[in-house]
Amino acid sequence: MDEDKDKVRSFPPMIGEGARVLVLGSMPGAKSLQEQRYYANERNYLWRLLYGLRGLEPDEAYGDRLAYAAGQGIGLWDMIEHCHREGSLDMNIRNAVPNDLPGLAASYPSLQALAFNGSKSYEIYRKHFAGHPGLAHLDLLRLPSSSPIPTPAMRTLEDRLEKWRMLLPYLKE
Repeated sequence: MDEDKDKVRSFPPMIGEGARVLVLGSMPGAKSLQEQRYYANERNYLWRLLYGLRGLEPDEAYGDRLAYAAGQGIGLWDMIEHCHREGSLDMNIRNAVPNDLPGLAASYPSLQALAFNGSKSYEIYRKHFAGHPGLAHLDLLRLPSSSPIPTPAMRTLEDRLEKWRMLLPYLKE
């Protein structure tokens, strides 16, 4: 088996000065990797959730979406630097190597919270960084995944948005 054929790498963090909350996925999906854009799959709820927190519809242009997130004090990154995975499902992730979350947090002293987009990102955090002194000052927010795959408790955008409202205290006015 060719181990490199299913090796995937995450993107650099999208975070600006003054960021207050860092939304952490697990690993970009196949479409995002192909397009080299965070949350490129239009079925994913992420952009509708971030804009929905303010009652808005997402901008069409990717650059405008990134600017909107940064203007709200939101950064985006993934917990995994690289791994082996066929397809886009978190359950197919193998040999995950985490990103340097403590290093990033040290570079952005304005960060107040880490928001985990789904259970896999939180699982990776717990495995590699639980109790890390460089992250102890940050609030930890466990959010339902922005994935379009429904669960019994999270079937719609509105179900997810209700839970994602916990980001509101961290956003810029």
